[in-house]
Amino acid sequence: MNFVMKAAMGGGPPDVGKMLGGEEKEEDPDAAQKEEERQEALRQQEEERKGKYAKMEAERESMRQGIRDKYGLKKREEAEAEAAAAAEESVEGSLTRPKKLVPAGCGDEEEEESIMDTVMKYLPGPLQDMLKK
Repeated sequence: MNFVMKAAMGGGPPDVGKMLGGEEKEEDPDAAQKEEERQEALRQQEEERKGKYAKMEAERESMRQGIRDKYGLKKREEAEAEAAAAAEESVEGSLTRPKKLVPAGCGDEEEEESIMDTVMKYLPGPLQDMLKK
């Protein structure tokens, strides 16, 4: 005998018999009330959980704000909004696409010279003399 036949005859798991059209159990008369109570309990638990996490997030945000105040930092959204506004201002009236913003310190002449000085330190003497000329 295969598994399906055993289940249909009652020899297998009880749920398989129901799926195959076997007899169904009578519903409890209080089942609707119990289900309603269960749903209400789930809603209440969900509200408590959301309240708990909202409280935790508020504590985190106050801690973040303390750090921002201590180190003079801005919120991410504010910093991004200012950068976007600065980019839009520079493009105003331009017919071409906006140029990519270059981070501060990139491409400074003084920095390039200091890099060359650093490289020169590691070169042998005769090479240094040739490159200086």
